[in-house]
Amino acid sequence: MPRTAVITGSTSGIGLGIARAFATDGANVVVNGFGEPAAIEAVIAELSALTTGKVIHHPADMTRPDEIEDMISTAAQKFGTIDVLVNNAGIQHVAKIEEFPPEKWDQLIAILLSSAFHTMRHTIPLMKSAGKGRIINIASAHGLVASPFKSAYVAAKHGIMGLTKTAALELARENITVNAICPGFVLTPLVEKQIPDQAREKGISEAQVKDEVLLRLQATKEFVGIDDVASAALYLAGDAARNITGTHISIDGGWTAQ
Repeated sequence: MPRTAVITGSTSGIGLGIARAFATDGANVVVNGFGEPAAIEAVIAELSALTTGKVIHHPADMTRPDEIEDMISTAAQKFGTIDVLVNNAGIQHVAKIEEFPPEKWDQLIAILLSSAFHTMRHTIPLMKSAGKGRIINIASAHGLVASPFKSAYVAAKHGIMGLTKTAALELARENITVNAICPGFVLTPLVEKQIPDQAREKGISEAQVKDEVLLRLQATKEFVGIDDVASAALYLAGDAARNITGTHISIDGGWTAQ
């Protein structure tokens, strides 16, 4: 029987890359995220062609706990249990703290941090009943270090690191591991959208943002690949990682080594 993976924020970017990895590995995949109906159908068709399992989409809004609960219950009803939970959904807003809109703060904290609490809260009982499970939280280098103008994102990602460690300790004897992946800058739609904001905030060109801001601390001077993150997620979900829990894997081109 194929295992089942639920991946939030998986209609594009890193999440879609992770969904592809699990589909290629033969898993049932629950895709989550917004998008035009035709685009969602294309994602489902692509993933379905990769796996011997089944692929479904759930449109849960990660700011809505009731919709998150429905997503988890739908996955459990469809596939019996959830073997792998990947909390990946994310957005970004760049501004000085004194200019940061409170509604944007609330939105980022809800999507980047609170949603992971809600998915875990409803998934952990299923994993306990099954006697196994893997929870993988996509954090960030910003879960370990800070950058200016990203107060909500940095706060949420630091929170994800704490949530990961706490859950790992609670579940250490349940055959359920909980880990985080901390990528540096990946050239996803989320990152591409913040480049003009950073350019405007700093009064520099978009090319300078890439070289002097985004990649300034990545010693390799290269963006992290989506496949790099997806491969790490697949590894953490495998038997070889059964004794890895409560920690993180940094994939940041040397950023946090400095």
